[in-house]
Amino acid sequence: MNPASFAALMLCNVVWAFNIVVSKWAVDDYAVPPLFFAALRSLMVVAAVAPFLRRIPADPVRVLLVGLAISGGSFGLLFIGLKTASPSAAGIVNLSGAPLTVLFAILILKEEVRWRRGLGIALTFAGVVVAVASPSGMESGIGLLYVFAAAVIGSLGAVFFKRIEIGAVEMQGWAGIASVALLFPLSFGLESGQLGAVSANIWPVAACVVFAGLITSVGAHSAYYQMLQKHDANLLVPLTLMTPLLTIAFGAWLTGDPIGPRLLIGAALAVAGVAIIVLRPSRAIFKPMLVRPRL
Repeated sequence: MNPASFAALMLCNVVWAFNIVVSKWAVDDYAVPPLFFAALRSLMVVAAVAPFLRRIPADPVRVLLVGLAISGGSFGLLFIGLKTASPSAAGIVNLSGAPLTVLFAILILKEEVRWRRGLGIALTFAGVVVAVASPSGMESGIGLLYVFAAAVIGSLGAVFFKRIEIGAVEMQGWAGIASVALLFPLSFGLESGQLGAVSANIWPVAACVVFAGLITSVGAHSAYYQMLQKHDANLLVPLTLMTPLLTIAFGAWLTGDPIGPRLLIGAALAVAGVAIIVLRPSRAIFKPMLVRPRL
């Protein structure tokens, strides 16, 4: 990998990690209802990639369902969790997406798993449990359950992603359309205060939406998938494990997350477990979606 590609991937890690903090600000500090913020993020994505949506996918129902799982569905749950969960603990719980994807592949796609990936799955879940038991995790309360649910939904979508013949940018667009169609009605049916929250902090909220939708989902993910066309996934995917480590750092710096030995030990175990998983070969799983199960 040349220095330019390495620098670009590290920048993607920074953007993905900072996005957790930005989303925390939006739904907690600025009190934007989580489903409404997820809908705004998806609307931003659709507006950005609309010129690439020139044809209907061959299997539109599957595309929309998978897109909803890896986009609005998992993001909506993540943002609900971030109302109470700390960014650092959420970043570690997000790592459970990798072993969950493997487990779903075993159940649905009959993926074969040998002892090394089994060890990786065990280490990851052990690390998540240790992180949840840390002060940062305990302060997050029920929020981490929503974060875990987001990982479950995203992982389920990631299992089926490989079986869809569609480009990453097109998938983002159709995923955004499915998410907008579902999340706006859900938000106005289940939440309140959407317009008040936006009008009270219109410029900060707008900045959060632009960052989450345009810079993170369109910019960083597009750059990531472009690099995957040039470099081996076995080289790129392990480097994305910098994201949870950066999330811990940003959480401590920007939102005052309590960072103690249990959180760091949990992070180390979970990262080691995911590293084992992503370095093992797999025919059924699209490896780049192991660590990044959302678009």
